Amino acid sequence: MSFLSTETRRAAPPLTGRRVRQGASVASAGLLLSAALTGCAGSAKAGSDAIQASGSTTVAPVASDAAEALKAKGLNITVATQGGSAGGISQLGTGQINIALSSKPLSDKDHKAYPDTDFVATQIGADAVGVIITKEVVDGGVKGLTKAQVAGLFEGRITNWKEVGGPDLQVFVYDKEPGRGTREVLDKFIYGKGEPPAPPKSANYAVVGGNLETRNKLKSTRGSIAPLSTGFIEGHPDLVAVPLEGVAPTLANVASGTYPMTRPLYMITNGKPQGTVKQYIDYILSSEGQKLLPKHGYLTREQMGL
Repeated sequence: MSFLSTETRRAAPPLTGRRVRQGASVASAGLLLSAALTGCAGSAKAGSDAIQASGSTTVAPVASDAAEALKAKGLNITVATQGGSAGGISQLGTGQINIALSSKPLSDKDHKAYPDTDFVATQIGADAVGVIITKEVVDGGVKGLTKAQVAGLFEGRITNWKEVGGPDLQVFVYDKEPGRGTREVLDKFIYGKGEPPAPPKSANYAVVGGNLETRNKLKSTRGSIAPLSTGFIEGHPDLVAVPLEGVAPTLANVASGTYPMTRPLYMITNGKPQGTVKQYIDYILSSEGQKLLPKHGYLTREQMGL
């Protein structure tokens, strides 16, 4: 299914994308659907009967698959990924879309920015964010990382993999844009409630956007590291989600919360879902809709005990 099956805190081989997945083309197709499923999120107040959802590139594949399944029932649903989770929340707050796709919880900042919006978050499942490195680095000796080592790598203080037991190879960091759910999960793991420092001024540091872009950068750059949903490395054995503090992102560790970078996946509406929006979200919460989550490497509500 999605995660390796091992006991909590038991030493486990790093996640290398062994879960059966239909490849990058599936995710790409899910985000580039034709007809009713293509295009950018427009105004939710424009009088169209289309449901418009936008935001997280992590939630989007599930949202797109569900939209495709509901086409036969006459629902017209557009799924876009403008600005990640923060972009989706902003678009919902300004009335441009019906549903914000988010891989991060709503914050006090969101509520203050849009006081007239009655944000209602529905959790559809969960995901593990991995600290992803290349197999070359793993084969060179890096079998796991501590919190301090992850901080040193992303802050630019550790510049060669040999400093953490790996090969003599320069580190190249791909970090996520501010406001991305993946970035917030990484920052919470490293800094807790503290503020992360300013990005390092280094030629070996770059900021990336969505999950597919991040994966492509990792695959094309020797010695690279990035935070990325573990579901996006399925079928890519050249990328590895290393254990953090000795805990691998296994099914048991993610479901129990033992793995430190687990996050909920949400569909957020302005007020309680109604009409066709409710029909759409209810489908994803149904037994049939929940089968879409493991397909993309995510955990169902049942697996999370919800």
